[in-house]
Amino acid sequence: MFATDHLPVLIKNAVDKSIADFEQALESASLREPFNNVHTRIQGELVSAFVASDYVASLAQRKPQLILDLATSGDLWRSYDEGIWWQKLQQKTQALEDEQALSPALRLFRQREMTRVIWRDANGLAQFQETTLDLSLMADVCIDHSLSKLYQWHKPQWGTPFYPGTDREMPMVVLGMGKLGAKELNLSSDIDLIFAYAQEGETRGGRRQLDHRDYFTRLGQKLIKLLDETTVEGFVFRVDMRLRPYGNSGALALNFNALESYYEDHGREWERYAMIKARAIGTDNGDGDQLLDLLKPFVYRRYVDFGVIEALRDMKSRINQEVLRRGNQDNVKLGAGGIREIEFIAQVFQLIRGGQDIELQQSNLMQVMAVIGELQLLPETVVDGLCADYVFLRNLEHRIQALQDRQTQQLPDDELSQWRVAYGLGFQNWNQFTSFFHQLRQRVRAHFDDLIALPQFQEDSTSQNKAVAIWQADTVQEEIEQNLIELGYEDPSQAWRVIHELKVSRGVELLQAMARDRLDRLMPLLIYACAQQQQQQQQQQQQQQPGVTLQRVIGLVEAILRRSAYMALLVENLHCLNRLALLFSASPWVAEVITQHPMLLDELLNEAALLAPPDKEELQNQLRQVLLRIPEDDLEAQMYALRQFKLSHVLRVAASELAETMPLMKVSDYLTWLAEVVLEAVLDLAWGQMVAKYGNPTAADGSPCPRDFVMVGYGKLGGIELSYRSDLDLVFIHDLPTNFSTDGDKAVDNGVFFARLGQRIIRILTSRMASGVLYVTDMRLRPSGNSGLLVSSLSSFREYQMEKAWSWEHQALVRARVVAGNPVLARKFEQIRQLILSQCRDESRLTQDVLAMRAKMLGHLASSKGEQVFDLKQDLGGIVDIEFLAQYLVLRYGHHNPAITRWTDNMRILDSAADLGMLEAEQVKVLQAAYLQYRSQIHRLALQNRPSQLEASLFAKERRQVREIWSQTLG
Repeated sequence: MFATDHLPVLIKNAVDKSIADFEQALESASLREPFNNVHTRIQGELVSAFVASDYVASLAQRKPQLILDLATSGDLWRSYDEGIWWQKLQQKTQALEDEQALSPALRLFRQREMTRVIWRDANGLAQFQETTLDLSLMADVCIDHSLSKLYQWHKPQWGTPFYPGTDREMPMVVLGMGKLGAKELNLSSDIDLIFAYAQEGETRGGRRQLDHRDYFTRLGQKLIKLLDETTVEGFVFRVDMRLRPYGNSGALALNFNALESYYEDHGREWERYAMIKARAIGTDNGDGDQLLDLLKPFVYRRYVDFGVIEALRDMKSRINQEVLRRGNQDNVKLGAGGIREIEFIAQVFQLIRGGQDIELQQSNLMQVMAVIGELQLLPETVVDGLCADYVFLRNLEHRIQALQDRQTQQLPDDELSQWRVAYGLGFQNWNQFTSFFHQLRQRVRAHFDDLIALPQFQEDSTSQNKAVAIWQADTVQEEIEQNLIELGYEDPSQAWRVIHELKVSRGVELLQAMARDRLDRLMPLLIYACAQQQQQQQQQQQQQQPGVTLQRVIGLVEAILRRSAYMALLVENLHCLNRLALLFSASPWVAEVITQHPMLLDELLNEAALLAPPDKEELQNQLRQVLLRIPEDDLEAQMYALRQFKLSHVLRVAASELAETMPLMKVSDYLTWLAEVVLEAVLDLAWGQMVAKYGNPTAADGSPCPRDFVMVGYGKLGGIELSYRSDLDLVFIHDLPTNFSTDGDKAVDNGVFFARLGQRIIRILTSRMASGVLYVTDMRLRPSGNSGLLVSSLSSFREYQMEKAWSWEHQALVRARVVAGNPVLARKFEQIRQLILSQCRDESRLTQDVLAMRAKMLGHLASSKGEQVFDLKQDLGGIVDIEFLAQYLVLRYGHHNPAITRWTDNMRILDSAADLGMLEAEQVKVLQAAYLQYRSQIHRLALQNRPSQLEASLFAKERRQVREIWSQTLG
């Protein structure tokens, strides 16, 4: 009846005996015939279950009816959802009236369902995730159901807790911690719990009046006894309360304020680690979620927190010592390369980055690993490998624990158990299993060490020791300066002065011990990294001496002394530190920006992303995801997020340009895309706030109108030529009648609505925060300049441009395009723009106007040093000459050749001029080459924090050629 010939001999003998005992139990209970009538598949599956678990075999022998019930109900072959779990337990306990009856009912329920779970797991009917979820849901319903019963049964004696001043009953919140919180329970897990309640008060309606702490403490004690006490029918779940504040010496139940205060004042790093997996269990009326929201700032820092690695490294070290002390090297959970190390890998990223990447704020390890892969925090192959190894280790853990329903992760040491575990996992023998297991552990340990191990210098230990000696200053100044010379510092006395001034500064003296330790680890790394830049940049024209780089870097160190998490970030990521030194050496502007905004250090962590900025569509998606994480009514947080987003992507562009992975035209494209994406988001935020306050603008029939509003970019923004420090030249236009009102409670005229919308946009863009302004804006190009309306209607804009605008305003219109807003209105604006630019103009007057405006600009903006200096932008033969030439061609020939009016950027305008015969191809080639060289030089100077001026002898040929073409074209 039961086929066991396929089993290895050692296992076969043991299983045959268990089957014989089971058959005898069937006979004794007169269940042989009913059992034989069950589907034949049960026979083969029972053999597998007996191989896997003495617990199942023992229960089957003592209670054969349990196996028959599971089979005839079909429960062995179907999955449960949460509703089925609740229904199953409700059927067992509905008629019960006290704890004495509930206790055995829970234990019998556990026996039946644990048998089902092990059976399905052993026979491959449920994957690892279903098994752990089943066990977690079983614990959930046992806790929630028991608590509900106890709450009702003790009302007559203890009364009912209420929220103060209301008639709403207050529940006890049960936080599931560890594997229960993550819904990852194993076959013999303890359940880690924390009890809490919303507020203090007193119960009402009972024979005794209890304060809430007393009431919830008693309720918790009753719950623990119901679940944890071992009776003749065993236990339900072993309960561990040691994760609560102050552990075993702390109160069993605390109110929310007390919990929040504890974690804020006394919470330790391991408690942050534990709280990652916290989950409110059962029907808690939302109080549990409220509590977890209160505690979230303790768990997830707003900044990227590499300081946590030190704590986790220390925690793992203590675990390793305990493993060695107890001789548990073969512990599947705690041993090298075990389950705990994979959990550490996932949770390191959660604790470091969870405050910013909220996708990481979840408890299930497999889901967290998927997010780690999506965020590219680890290579996809590493994530996939760790997930596969984790599933294997958890299945191994289940095979070990299923043997005797015992809480252990230790590999068995008796031959029979070893064979059973190996066979259950698909191996032919124990040796084959141990060979695979050893390789797996080595893989996991290697990944763990890469992440957790102490960072080390890679090579050149002699020079590195010199850097350590310089900071520790154990020798006399002459020896220190000699070490600096040997490291490559050109002015050792100056370098030592900068280092020494930092070391004896008041800020360093006031550092707490942990921050001082981080500084002492960081400074030798920085001293060495700055020296290395001289060797790495020998081929670069902008090479900086290491002393200059060091001075810039120390400026950053002074800025982050009180935020030692940033020091930890650099210490823990040597590639990040070296990239920092490289950037600071290459660009004082980048050094200044990072020093002012240390949050940008986060961007250095992922070098692949740093040097490969995303396209516009991805930029839009990233910013949308950032803003979705912030409450709609939190304008300050939204403004902060916009500034951080802009700064981080500007840094990416600068790093890519310095690394020469992004050409000039792409730099300008990217900076322009970034501005457009930010402007669109600002418009969305401002519009939403205005509508919330005043309602939507309306049409003549009173119906809400679409968002007929656009932001028009002029100058470099319109011409797709933004640089790092460019202002935004903007004009705001709407297309709704102003003699109607909005439909909100605080209705205003449409015109007032749009004027205030424009003001709100400017405020969001230009308000100075700790993270700076978003963009400096210039609105002077709107109709009538500063004296005109902030927001113009499309009709008034058209009228002004047709009847009142000066030639220089039409020149500016050449480079105008819609950068954010309603696409329908954008098309209307473009039609008007092309209409204006295509007007027939008096050639002589146009030429005079252009020459007069150029002369005016030369008088006000050109270099004051005459022939000694060449201003790349303003001086004769420079960028403005080329821009004016392009604008002149558009205005002069637009009437006869409207195609010339299409583009807003100078390069394509010049291309069109050649195609349409307005300039010779060679002339266009000269102008474009000069234009690109000038702009490239301006970008480099901006990164060096220098004005756009050079020695007059430079670009002499290009200037002469530009002026010749100017003379040939305009006279």
